[in-house]
Amino acid sequence: MMVVLVLAMVCGVYVCSLFLRQISNSTKAKVLRFQVTDQACPSFGIEPWEIPYVHYPKPETHSREECVCNGVRYFAILSMQRSGSGWFETLLNSHINVSSNGEIFMVGTRRNNISSILRTMDQVYNLDWFSSASKNECLAAVGFKWMLNQGLMEYNKEIVEYFRNKGVSAIFLFRRNLLRRMISVLANSYDRDAKLLNGTHKSHVHTTEEAQILAKYKPTVNATLLLSDLEETEETITKALEYFKSTRHIVLYYEDLIHNHTKLKDVQEFLRLPYRELSSRQVKIHNGNLSKQVGNWDDVKKALKGTSYEGMLHADDQM
Repeated sequence: MMVVLVLAMVCGVYVCSLFLRQISNSTKAKVLRFQVTDQACPSFGIEPWEIPYVHYPKPETHSREECVCNGVRYFAILSMQRSGSGWFETLLNSHINVSSNGEIFMVGTRRNNISSILRTMDQVYNLDWFSSASKNECLAAVGFKWMLNQGLMEYNKEIVEYFRNKGVSAIFLFRRNLLRRMISVLANSYDRDAKLLNGTHKSHVHTTEEAQILAKYKPTVNATLLLSDLEETEETITKALEYFKSTRHIVLYYEDLIHNHTKLKDVQEFLRLPYRELSSRQVKIHNGNLSKQVGNWDDVKKALKGTSYEGMLHADDQM
């Protein structure tokens, strides 16, 4: 009887061990299946150096559905007022796979402190920011434009760290002819109060007629401060490029984009976009010789004669 009892106990232990082993293997299989399902999207076709710049956002406000594994590049257009950034952004937004959300930090409360700035950028890059540029198509790149005087320089260290950690690419856009930019700034500032277009202020126009009305105003430049103002603008640009030199970036100039359309191809390659012909409905306001756009041209010529900025008196950037 004892032998039979011992044999029964041994058989019982053996059967139990087999049962437990099956449960263990089943559990492992389930865990393994879950891990495969939950793993990151495959990175086929993405070069190793690109991986930190390709993202798969998970918006809190909507589902990306079939686009969930479409990689998205983050970018920011860093510029100065009246440097062509509005026109450039409409070009980018004509690409079906790009969403550039405008000058979001024009609203002061969004740049009150670095926490507000970072929180706002998180919303944009997580695809939780809604604007007229938002698209239902599978995005390949999302971003916004940011003027240097909107907290960008003040919090440059924290923003550079954010760009590097989040894989944000910077697109610098400036004007070579800073004198033309200054005249555009003065004219736009005047229209903000005068509202020449039927009582409405417009920084950008879409018809030749509107452009001609705005171009009739010829601002008077403060010739006494002209040289120091141009130097200050140039210094600000130099500082910005120095601050953000450690980020992935490209430097563009408005005049180059106008005269050399291959530059737009360079931008698309920089953002790793499928190539498209880009277009904009915006119409340039100030065309032709600068002498016809300034109220005190002789004073301006005298102030810049013999300086490094003299060439800007004659440089032309027709659209």
